[in-house]
Parts: sequence; structure tokens; C-alpha cells
Amino acid sequence: MEKKTFMTSKGPKSVGPYSTAVIHGDVVYISGMGPIDPDRNEFVRTSVEDEAHRAFQNVKIILEELGGCMNDALKVTLYLNDMNDFAKVNEIYKGYFGPDYPARTTIQAGRLPMDIRVEVDVIASYKGKR
Repeated sequence: MEKKTFMTSKGPKSVGPYSTAVIHGDVVYISGMGPIDPDRNEFVRTSVEDEAHRAFQNVKIILEELGGCMNDALKVTLYLNDMNDFAKVNEIYKGYFGPDYPARTTIQAGRLPMDIRVEVDVIASYKGKR
């Protein structure tokens, strides 16, 4: 199987030397998505809830751009700047990934890039555009 890289045209642009996603066979690996508003190319920094919504919306944009949906998520890794925000972010998460929840790991990161409070990466099944 061949590795295929993907750069989004609708979601937030990469801020470093990485692809938005890598497709390998029937699996897509989406890079860490933070709270970047793709229309303004600026970080959302109003609240942890707003950051979580924006990060999850970015994943949704990318999955849809690849011909999929949030229900295609198999594994989610959620990085929080502060584990005290877990309950707030978890409530928001449910609305994006449920009710058929993927496997998940949540960790408190010592520090996230650009001092964001929420970052998420996703492994999903890939049935979309080839």
C-alpha cells in the first residue's frame, strides 16, 4: 500500500512541516487540529469551550473534504492544556463524535503549540475520494 498525503483547502492551513492528513489504505490519519478559524487563519482564544468547538469543527471539515464524516472516526487523541477542563470539553466532544463513540485517549499536555488549550488528532476509516 502506498502512503498518500493530503493538504486541506477548506480547513486550517498547516503551521509547520506536516500534512493535514496521511491516507494509507482504508485509514486516514489526521494531524493535530487546534482552534484555528480557517476563514480568518487566526486562533480562537475566547474560552476552552470555543477552542474545543473550533478544533472539532476543523476535524469535521477535513473528514468531509475527504468524503467522510465524524462517524468514521476510529480513534481520537485529545490533548488538554489543563485536565480541569476535561468535563467541559467532554460535553462538547459528545456532540461531535457520538453516539457511536470512537476509542479515545485524553491527556494533559505540559504545553500545547501556540499556547492553545485544546488539540485533537484522529484516526478514521477512509472510504472517500481517492
